[in-house]
Amino acid sequence: MALYYLDTSALVKLYIRETGTERMLRLAHPEFNHRFAVLAISQVEFRSALRRRQRAGDIDQGTVAGLIQRFTQHLEATFLRQSLGEAILELACGLIDRHPLRAYDAVQLAGCLFLKANVPAEQPTFVCADLQLLEAAEAEGLAILNPESQA
Repeated sequence: MALYYLDTSALVKLYIRETGTERMLRLAHPEFNHRFAVLAISQVEFRSALRRRQRAGDIDQGTVAGLIQRFTQHLEATFLRQSLGEAILELACGLIDRHPLRAYDAVQLAGCLFLKANVPAEQPTFVCADLQLLEAAEAEGLAILNPESQA
């Protein structure tokens, strides 16, 4: 059993078939009993990712509604949902000073670093499909996993 911190780029792969979905589904298989942490803003980013795909014509509104409902159920029952607090925002500001990150990416990475510092018995692996964000996570001392890479 391991703890995985899911950036939204990895989280979406559990719900929409794309590059990296198979690896994420294997990781989430119940036989492994892994735990998954997400930051509260993931629900905003997740919905945004789905609506972008809907507007592009890749998925229909009914599918989006079903995926949002399923994700909400997982958020309440399965995922370790981490609140967004002042400490995480301060960490994110520092990350932006050290790495070329977008704001939400810095907040996501800060969430994982905060979790690592506050749950020392379980060191999270940062799961993400963004190479620049993975590079920053590794530079900050996190174990990383790119679901789109070959394992």
